[in-house]
Amino acid sequence: MEAGEELSSASSMASISKSMAVIACVAMTLLYVAVLYAPTLIFRRPPPTSYKQFMIRRFVCAASSSILCVFISSFLLLPVQSWKITYLLNLYGIQTDHVWHAVVFPFSLTSIVYAGSMVLKCLLLLDSWIEDGSQGIPFNCVHNVFRKIYCGSISVASNIGAWRNLVVAPITEELVFRACMIPLLLCGGFKVQAVIFLCSAFFSLAHLNHLLEFYFRKNNSLLKTSIALGTQLAYTMIFGSYASFLFIRTGHLVAPLVAHIVCNYMGLPALYNRRKGVVVSLAFIAGSIAFVSFLLPLTSPALYNNRIDNCHCWQGYCSYS
Repeated sequence: MEAGEELSSASSMASISKSMAVIACVAMTLLYVAVLYAPTLIFRRPPPTSYKQFMIRRFVCAASSSILCVFISSFLLLPVQSWKITYLLNLYGIQTDHVWHAVVFPFSLTSIVYAGSMVLKCLLLLDSWIEDGSQGIPFNCVHNVFRKIYCGSISVASNIGAWRNLVVAPITEELVFRACMIPLLLCGGFKVQAVIFLCSAFFSLAHLNHLLEFYFRKNNSLLKTSIALGTQLAYTMIFGSYASFLFIRTGHLVAPLVAHIVCNYMGLPALYNRRKGVVVSLAFIAGSIAFVSFLLPLTSPALYNNRIDNCHCWQGYCSYS
């Protein structure tokens, strides 16, 4: 049985209605977004003394909101007597079955999209080595690479913004918008395609809170703000669809989590660069073709879960109700 057929069959065992599933997802979206303003509303006294302190308070609120969303989805999907740790972990795609596959394959698949960006970084690095050589600085390829990796790692580890983008945001967002919402929508009777669309839509709309931030950054220009916000919404919609697809196909929360970290670290893929001509564009096109070619083979459910022939739905959460 295909994964899509298994997931669709979950609707026959659903214990919640479609409307209830959507209402719960909307509530979780609003709850998660409200977290962004909680540090200002809840921790006004004393006010944060630094940006770092403000962000730490926001991290605490984001974690609290995510845990609350977990309780909401668990309450709707499982009777209280079934709140066993193994049931809950499977419900949210936290499992050890083929976990290395769930890390390596999504990481490789997502990285392919950034072929243009990686080629650009390599070319710029080569230019810096050539420039150093022209200035009489000794050329040491291995030393320079390790030095840049070390300095970059230290910089990231000490950057509170990096902790937000690479740790807190990926974990909390994937837990809420994938692990909590997808089981609700599937057990509510939605088909897989509709679930992917709805989850990505909720995920994208949750980023509307950046409207005022974009407006001030763009010198109060409505046109520039609309373009920036539209670009972000489109990007988050595409990524949200991809992350939901990964979660459904693999049954692992770690799969979209790895993809989220890679995308947050790399940003938008490089499509073209004036200095490097069409080389970057060709690399991006080649990477995109490879991504499409390997998307289904590398996310085949059989690679990630031995229980594929025994489950009524992917994580088996409908059988717990």
